[in-house]
Amino acid sequence: MDKSSGVGVLDKAAVVLSALEAGPSTLAQLVSSTGLARPTAHRLAVALEHHRLVARDTQGRFVLGPRLVELASAAGEDRLLAAAGPVLGALRDHTNESAQLFRRQGDQRICVAAADRPVGLRDSIPVGATLSMQAGSAAQILLAWEEPERLHKGLQGAKFTATMLSAVRRRGWAQSVGEREQGVASVSAPVRSPSGRVIAAVSISGPIERVSRQPGRLHAATVIAGANKLTEVLARAAAQQAQRGESA
Repeated sequence: MDKSSGVGVLDKAAVVLSALEAGPSTLAQLVSSTGLARPTAHRLAVALEHHRLVARDTQGRFVLGPRLVELASAAGEDRLLAAAGPVLGALRDHTNESAQLFRRQGDQRICVAAADRPVGLRDSIPVGATLSMQAGSAAQILLAWEEPERLHKGLQGAKFTATMLSAVRRRGWAQSVGEREQGVASVSAPVRSPSGRVIAAVSISGPIERVSRQPGRLHAATVIAGANKLTEVLARAAAQQAQRGESA
């Protein structure tokens, strides 16, 4: 546990929320990652769920709740979304394809920002759309760097394999051709938190006829550059926040 605030129950609740930042957790995983006693971890998680700071996924695991997104939006602190608009717009203009930003939530991924190709045939994914974690290049990115147990579980029923995810980790990007939707191809790259954890995936997608059956050859470098820009924004924001804390 980090520095104590002197209010034990709040400190413990903060530890629970920090543990869930890494992804969905069963009660046993929560106990292991927080070091809290099982009854305490359960009591706090259920109390946080009551206030929508914690939620459950389709398998009953604890995940960060929707209230956190609402609070972050209200406070204007979601720097990732604030920076995503210009980056996705530049990606769309450079590749002439639709661009998206995905975050994982439980067993699904959500499109949290998008820049659509204005005219012609395109792959349009509206903000707020929920997609499967079992197909598509963004799903590969959001799963590839998970810890072994979660990675293995995520591969069950997936259209990609452990070998494919190993290649994703090695080269730093993923591609899919007709995996999520027939006739559609995509390329994705990871956005990382200041601690190095993959927290989002930047993607471009479009018809196979235009993007080709080797979309990574055409667009991987551009998509990686876009994802790296967002990673840099988060790193700069964290460094500035740390400096403010030191000077306080």
